[in-house]
Parts: sequence; C-alpha cells; structure tokens
Amino acid sequence: MAHVVVATALGGPEVLSVVEEDAGVPGTGEVRLEVRAAGINPIDWKRYSGAMGSGAALPMRLGFEVAGVVTQLGDDAVGPCGPLTVGDQVIAYRVDGGYADELVVPASSVVPKPVAMSWEAAGGLMLAGATAMHALTAAAVDAGDTVLVHGAAGGVGLMVIQIAVTRGARVIGTASERNHARLRELGAEPTTYGNGLAERVRSRAPEGVDTAIDCVGSDEALDVSLELVEDRDRIASIAAFQRGPEAGIKLLGGGPGADPGTELRAAARLQLTALVEAGQLVVDARAFSLDDVAAAHREGQSGHVTGKLVLVARHA
Repeated sequence: MAHVVVATALGGPEVLSVVEEDAGVPGTGEVRLEVRAAGINPIDWKRYSGAMGSGAALPMRLGFEVAGVVTQLGDDAVGPCGPLTVGDQVIAYRVDGGYADELVVPASSVVPKPVAMSWEAAGGLMLAGATAMHALTAAAVDAGDTVLVHGAAGGVGLMVIQIAVTRGARVIGTASERNHARLRELGAEPTTYGNGLAERVRSRAPEGVDTAIDCVGSDEALDVSLELVEDRDRIASIAAFQRGPEAGIKLLGGGPGADPGTELRAAARLQLTALVEAGQLVVDARAFSLDDVAAAHREGQSGHVTGKLVLVARHA
C-alpha cells in the first residue's frame, strides 16, 4: 500500500492526513514510480482551502510534480525521451496526486532526472521552472533587456532570475533584505519592496525597464510595473488576476482569464533539465517529510519562503 496525502475537507492545513491507498498497476502508456520527493506549490493549498470554489471532490489528492524511480512499466511506456525502463531516475510533471511514496503516472509526463541533481531539488524543479519559462516567453525577455522581477526570492522568482541571466538579460529583483545575498549570487540586482520602490528601480536603471514579471500579485507590483514598463504587453503576472484584466497585462497560469501555456510548459521540461545539466540552473529546496505536510503548508502560506518547499517520501 502507498502512503498518500489527502485533504479530507475544505479548510487549512489541519485537514491534511496521510492515509494508505493502493497505488495501482500501470496500464498502457503508464509507469509506476517510487516517489523520492514531491514539489509543494501554492496551487495545492488553494485547491483545498475553498479559494477555487466549494465543489471539489473529497477526499482530495494533492501534488503536481514528483521525482523518483521507475519500478513498473505498462505497455508502450514511452516518454518524451524514448522508452522507459525499470530503475530509471526521473522527474514527472504534470501528474495528479504526487504527495505519495508510490504513484502511477503517464509515461508522457516523465523525463530523465539530471544525474547530479538531488532528489529534493528535482522534486521542486518543474512547476516553478515551467512557470518561469512561460513568463519569460510571454514577456519576450531577450539579451540586453532590463527585467524587473517582483517576488524574486520565491520558487518561481529564483527560476526567472537564472533563466533570464542565461538569456543575457539584466535582472532587478524585489525581495526582503535577508534574501539579497542569494539574489546577487544568482546574478540579480536586489532591492527591497515597499514605499519608494519605483524610485529605487529608476536609480538602478535610469535608462528604463523593458519588461516586468510579477510573481506576487500585489497592488504595488502591478502599479510599479505599469509605471515603469512602457509596453503593457511586456508585463506578465502569475498572480494579479483581479486587476490584471483591466490593466491589460498578460496573465498566466490557472487563474480566471489566464493563458495556461500548456504546450509551452510541457516543452519547457527538457529545456529546464538541460539548463540544470549545464550548471546554469539550481533549485533552492527545503525538505519536509511526508508526515509533516501540514507544517510544510503552514510554512508555505506564511509568504516568507525562499525557493521551493518539497516533501520527502518515507522510503527516501
């Protein structure tokens, strides 16, 4: 039997429980994984909080990305890089119910894990990384651009910084002072958020800001982006779903009226692993055990997380 996390009701992290379920046998085009790490993302707690409506089916499985080892194959188990074999170390995205220690997933979701990448980092790579790729593409970030990143120390923000730097862009990122050193290590120029943000950015980039990527959805992030970026088509947000439509910026992800970027995000998987293998992309991951999922979600909801939170399965 597999240990899996379920939300038994709508509410806060207190509704999460670890239960036993049969992981199942892989069918045609599927594989079974021994999950080593599963990425935690804000969409996970939004689903069971009721923020996305009260019609969710309960109990609810959570988790869209995992890293693990292939333990069983169904017929025609072929991934984006070819046929899979038992023992392959892989990353799977997008999956359903990833908070588990055993999981059956579509072979089409499975790509090879970079050899030197830790399980914790691999478990937190894909959703934030694909989101960052989507945002950078939507905002048309290219060599020579100056990019303002709001929420630069979060899981998506750190990915945006690194990928933008590989494209030859200059990055100015907002973050708490405790995270400024890390942003500098990754190639960004940090500044604090709060009153006077627009002026601080102007002092760093008197020649102007070409594009902005908003990872927080605050009024400040939107207002400063609109003030500094001339072309609203080059402002992308993964969170400003209330004011974004009226402002005429690009909204990305699963929010109302947003572009899900499904094909782009799927294609990003191999681009992300290639960047990791080239030493151009790292994941700052903090691990919790599967049994401590409620504590991990409380940490995530605090709004002060640097990088990614991941769950480590019991057998890892």
